[in-house]
Amino acid sequence: MKINIFTSALLVLLTLISCNSNPSLQRYFVENTDNKDFIALDVSPDILNLEKTKLSAEQNEALKSFDKMNILAFKANATNQTQFETERAKVKAILKDPKYQELMKFGSGKDGASISYVGTDDNIEEFVVFANRKENGFAVVRVLGKNMNPNNIMTLMSVLKESKINMEQLKPLQELIKK
Repeated sequence: MKINIFTSALLVLLTLISCNSNPSLQRYFVENTDNKDFIALDVSPDILNLEKTKLSAEQNEALKSFDKMNILAFKANATNQTQFETERAKVKAILKDPKYQELMKFGSGKDGASISYVGTDDNIEEFVVFANRKENGFAVVRVLGKNMNPNNIMTLMSVLKESKINMEQLKPLQELIKK
Protein backbone atom coordinates (compact mmCIF):
# COMPACT_ATOMS: atom_id res chain seq x y z
CA MET A 1 0.00 0.00 0.00
CA LYS A 2 2.86 2.37 0.87
CA ILE A 3 4.43 1.67 -2.51
CA ASN A 4 1.20 2.63 -4.34
CA ILE A 5 0.94 5.92 -2.43
CA PHE A 6 4.61 6.65 -3.06
CA THR A 7 4.29 5.77 -6.76
CA SER A 8 1.17 7.92 -7.12
CA ALA A 9 2.82 10.86 -5.39
CA LEU A 10 5.91 10.47 -7.59
CA LEU A 11 3.79 10.42 -10.77
CA VAL A 12 1.90 13.55 -9.72
CA LEU A 13 5.17 15.31 -8.90
CA LEU A 14 6.74 14.33 -12.23
CA THR A 15 3.64 15.49 -14.08
CA LEU A 16 3.75 18.87 -12.38
CA ILE A 17 7.46 19.27 -13.06
CA SER A 18 7.11 18.29 -16.72
CA CYS A 19 4.32 20.82 -17.32
CA ASN A 20 6.33 23.77 -18.56
CA SER A 21 4.46 26.98 -17.93
CA ASN A 22 6.98 29.11 -19.79
CA PRO A 23 5.52 30.79 -22.85
CA SER A 24 6.58 29.25 -26.15
CA LEU A 25 6.07 30.22 -29.74
CA GLN A 26 4.18 27.00 -30.40
CA ARG A 27 1.82 27.70 -27.49
CA TYR A 28 1.37 31.31 -28.70
CA PHE A 29 0.39 30.01 -32.15
CA VAL A 30 -2.11 27.53 -30.68
CA GLU A 31 -3.66 30.13 -28.37
CA ASN A 32 -4.18 32.65 -31.18
CA THR A 33 -5.06 30.45 -34.15
CA ASP A 34 -8.80 30.99 -33.66
CA ASN A 35 -8.52 34.61 -32.51
CA LYS A 36 -10.38 36.91 -34.94
CA ASP A 37 -7.55 39.47 -34.84
CA PHE A 38 -5.05 36.94 -36.21
CA ILE A 39 -4.62 35.13 -39.49
CA ALA A 40 -3.08 31.66 -39.11
CA LEU A 41 -1.77 29.54 -41.96
CA ASP A 42 0.05 26.25 -42.23
CA VAL A 43 1.97 25.99 -45.48
CA SER A 44 3.34 22.73 -46.84
CA PRO A 45 6.29 22.32 -49.24
CA ASP A 46 3.72 21.55 -51.95
CA ILE A 47 3.08 25.30 -52.21
CA LEU A 48 6.33 25.60 -54.15
CA ASN A 49 4.86 23.56 -57.01
CA LEU A 50 8.27 22.32 -58.18
CA GLU A 51 9.24 19.73 -60.74
CA LYS A 52 11.44 17.65 -58.46
CA THR A 53 13.06 15.84 -61.38
CA LYS A 54 14.63 19.13 -62.51
CA LEU A 55 16.21 19.81 -59.12
CA SER A 56 19.84 19.08 -58.31
CA ALA A 57 20.76 16.64 -55.55
CA GLU A 58 21.63 19.59 -53.28
CA GLN A 59 18.27 21.25 -53.99
CA ASN A 60 16.39 18.00 -53.31
CA GLU A 61 18.24 17.58 -50.00
CA ALA A 62 17.35 21.14 -48.99
CA LEU A 63 13.71 20.57 -49.93
CA LYS A 64 13.58 17.32 -47.91
CA SER A 65 14.84 19.15 -44.81
CA PHE A 66 11.84 21.49 -44.95
CA ASP A 67 8.64 20.09 -43.36
CA LYS A 68 6.23 23.01 -43.16
CA MET A 69 5.78 26.66 -42.41
CA ASN A 70 3.43 28.12 -39.80
CA ILE A 71 2.40 31.75 -40.25
CA LEU A 72 0.59 33.86 -37.67
CA ALA A 73 -0.20 37.46 -38.54
CA PHE A 74 -1.84 40.22 -36.52
CA LYS A 75 -3.52 43.01 -38.52
CA ALA A 76 -3.14 46.36 -36.79
CA ASN A 77 -5.63 49.17 -37.26
CA ALA A 78 -6.56 52.44 -35.57
CA THR A 79 -8.78 50.71 -32.99
CA ASN A 80 -6.48 47.90 -31.83
CA GLN A 81 -3.11 49.64 -31.30
CA THR A 82 -3.05 48.76 -27.60
CA GLN A 83 -3.67 45.08 -28.37
CA PHE A 84 -1.04 45.26 -31.15
CA GLU A 85 1.56 46.58 -28.68
CA THR A 86 0.61 43.90 -26.11
CA GLU A 87 0.78 41.03 -28.61
CA ARG A 88 4.01 42.30 -30.15
CA ALA A 89 5.57 42.51 -26.67
CA LYS A 90 4.51 38.88 -25.99
CA VAL A 91 6.24 37.65 -29.15
CA LYS A 92 9.38 39.67 -28.41
CA ALA A 93 9.48 38.22 -24.87
CA ILE A 94 9.17 34.67 -26.23
CA LEU A 95 11.98 35.28 -28.73
CA LYS A 96 14.27 36.46 -25.90
CA ASP A 97 14.35 32.87 -24.63
CA PRO A 98 17.95 31.60 -25.07
CA LYS A 99 16.75 28.70 -27.23
CA TYR A 100 16.00 31.25 -29.99
CA GLN A 101 19.38 32.27 -31.35
CA GLU A 102 19.14 35.51 -33.31
CA LEU A 103 20.85 35.45 -36.70
CA MET A 104 20.07 38.97 -37.85
CA LYS A 105 17.93 41.97 -37.18
CA PHE A 106 16.67 44.69 -39.54
CA GLY A 107 15.07 48.07 -38.93
CA SER A 108 14.44 50.02 -35.77
CA GLY A 109 12.69 49.13 -32.51
CA LYS A 110 9.18 50.05 -33.71
CA ASP A 111 9.41 48.67 -37.26
CA GLY A 112 11.65 45.87 -38.32
CA ALA A 113 12.31 42.18 -38.56
CA SER A 114 14.46 39.52 -37.01
CA ILE A 115 15.50 36.02 -37.99
CA SER A 116 16.22 33.48 -35.28
CA TYR A 117 16.70 29.73 -35.14
CA VAL A 118 16.33 26.84 -32.74
CA GLY A 119 18.91 24.08 -32.75
CA THR A 120 22.60 23.93 -33.55
CA ASP A 121 24.48 25.36 -36.52
CA ASP A 122 24.43 21.99 -38.26
CA ASN A 123 21.00 20.77 -37.17
CA ILE A 124 18.45 23.56 -37.20
CA GLU A 125 14.95 22.48 -36.17
CA GLU A 126 13.18 25.79 -36.69
CA PHE A 127 13.76 29.18 -38.28
CA VAL A 128 11.66 32.06 -36.97
CA VAL A 129 11.04 35.26 -38.89
CA PHE A 130 9.35 38.04 -36.92
CA ALA A 131 8.40 41.18 -38.84
CA ASN A 132 6.41 44.09 -37.51
CA ARG A 133 5.24 47.52 -38.56
CA LYS A 134 3.06 49.71 -36.42
CA GLU A 135 0.74 50.64 -39.32
CA ASN A 136 0.24 47.08 -40.62
CA GLY A 137 0.72 44.71 -37.69
CA PHE A 138 3.13 41.84 -37.38
CA ALA A 139 3.76 38.36 -38.67
CA VAL A 140 5.60 35.43 -37.16
CA VAL A 141 6.77 32.72 -39.54
CA ARG A 142 8.04 29.40 -38.25
CA VAL A 143 9.93 27.31 -40.81
CA LEU A 144 10.07 23.79 -39.41
CA GLY A 145 12.22 20.94 -40.63
CA LYS A 146 14.71 18.22 -39.91
CA ASN A 147 18.48 18.58 -40.15
CA MET A 148 18.22 22.02 -41.70
CA ASN A 149 21.41 24.03 -41.89
CA PRO A 150 22.31 27.46 -43.26
CA ASN A 151 23.40 25.95 -46.59
CA ASN A 152 20.03 24.21 -46.96
CA ILE A 153 18.24 27.48 -46.27
CA MET A 154 20.30 29.36 -48.86
CA THR A 155 19.68 26.57 -51.38
CA LEU A 156 15.97 26.62 -50.55
CA MET A 157 15.93 30.37 -51.21
CA SER A 158 17.38 29.75 -54.68
CA VAL A 159 14.75 27.06 -55.27
CA LEU A 160 12.04 29.57 -54.31
CA LYS A 161 13.07 31.72 -57.28
CA GLU A 162 12.32 28.81 -59.62
CA SER A 163 9.06 27.79 -57.96
CA LYS A 164 5.56 28.40 -59.20
CA ILE A 165 4.05 29.21 -55.81
CA ASN A 166 0.46 28.06 -55.35
CA MET A 167 -1.13 31.33 -54.25
CA GLU A 168 -4.34 29.57 -53.14
CA GLN A 169 -2.69 28.59 -49.84
CA LEU A 170 -1.71 32.23 -49.25
CA LYS A 171 -5.11 33.83 -49.89
CA PRO A 172 -5.69 34.81 -46.22
CA LEU A 173 -2.37 36.68 -46.19
CA GLN A 174 -3.24 38.50 -49.40
CA GLU A 175 -6.34 39.84 -47.63
CA LEU A 176 -4.11 41.17 -44.84
CA ILE A 177 -1.82 42.96 -47.26
CA LYS A 178 -4.68 44.54 -49.25
CA LYS A 179 -6.11 46.39 -46.26
